[in-house]
Amino acid sequence: MLETPLLIGGAYLIGSLASAIIVCKLMGLPDPRSVGSGNPGATNVLRSGGKKAAVLTLAGDVFKGWLPVMVGYLFGVSPEVLAAIAFAAFCGHLFPVFFGFRGGKGVATAFGAMLGLSGWLGLAVLLTWLVTAALSRYSSLSALISALLAPVYAWFLTGEMAYMVGVGFTSLILLWRHRGNLQRLMNGAEDKIGAGAKAKVEESPPREA
Repeated sequence: MLETPLLIGGAYLIGSLASAIIVCKLMGLPDPRSVGSGNPGATNVLRSGGKKAAVLTLAGDVFKGWLPVMVGYLFGVSPEVLAAIAFAAFCGHLFPVFFGFRGGKGVATAFGAMLGLSGWLGLAVLLTWLVTAALSRYSSLSALISALLAPVYAWFLTGEMAYMVGVGFTSLILLWRHRGNLQRLMNGAEDKIGAGAKAKVEESPPREA
């Protein structure tokens, strides 16, 4: 049906709206791609722009993952199409057509998409991230552990093979996008949540995200 490619294409376009770049531009803050880690995501915005900008970025990234899936539900599409819509929104964040295909790592958008697929799935992933973050104070480690467990949650909490496969591919990409963070974690060089004052971020040269 014609609605299927339109829904998937629309999900990609919505995912391409880079919340970090938009929020920073509206608030007169540095482009997140040019400071800190160079990653246009909430964690880097927190370091360079403060809590308000980070919260707005996080909310925007989650919402753009959740919204297309909800629209898919309204159209009554199959689980396979819903999984494709969720994955398309995630890919839009990673490779945004509106911002030179240079996007973020996709954690918040992936979470929003999973929350759209299943509230229980979203809750399980969120609790995993929160517990890991509380214990370690590392956002990247929280994302890595959540990504590893997400496909397992998808299978046991939804019973939909399409969701497990879609979440599985999403998790693999998240792990790949965080390979630099993993190396820094192993070297003891990864920044903890909230670490690094604005001045420090501005003085530090961007490193590979």
